[in-house]
Amino acid sequence: MKFVADGMLGRLARWMRLLGEDVLYLKDTEDEELIEAALEEKRALLTSDVALYRRAKAQNVNAYAVEGKTESDRLAEIARIFRIPLEADPNRSRCAICNGSTVATQKRRIEGKVPGKVFARNMDFWMCSSCGKIYWKGGHWLNIDLVLQDVKRILKEDKGIKRVTRS
Repeated sequence: MKFVADGMLGRLARWMRLLGEDVLYLKDTEDEELIEAALEEKRALLTSDVALYRRAKAQNVNAYAVEGKTESDRLAEIARIFRIPLEADPNRSRCAICNGSTVATQKRRIEGKVPGKVFARNMDFWMCSSCGKIYWKGGHWLNIDLVLQDVKRILKEDKGIKRVTRS
């Protein structure tokens, strides 16, 4: 499944991209443009704007009103509804910046393109096939794992609770 996220869900879009989901993030975009993008590209529209959600549903868009208060709550909510695996794998992640595919790249190809210490400490690198951004498993990877563990905990505690979708 592909998604389009409105301007209020930028952090969620980045997390979903990390998990390998194709998420078009449209910041500063009018509601009708979001609806049009969802329809034209057959994407599920994610929004925390109730009015946009209702307009999208009225136009037969696969839309979802995100209600979570924290980023972990929102990610758990989306993972549960859309059955998104909560595993961060750089080999299937998408670029956090542009949503392009990331591909493993040989270390020698990125020499001089990342800080020297990063180059020395890491063996594995990935590059966005669209914008060229380079990724590696740095110190931030521990935080990624901690957030995903928190999301899994939320889902485990929430098991059996059925969400009522706004209408």
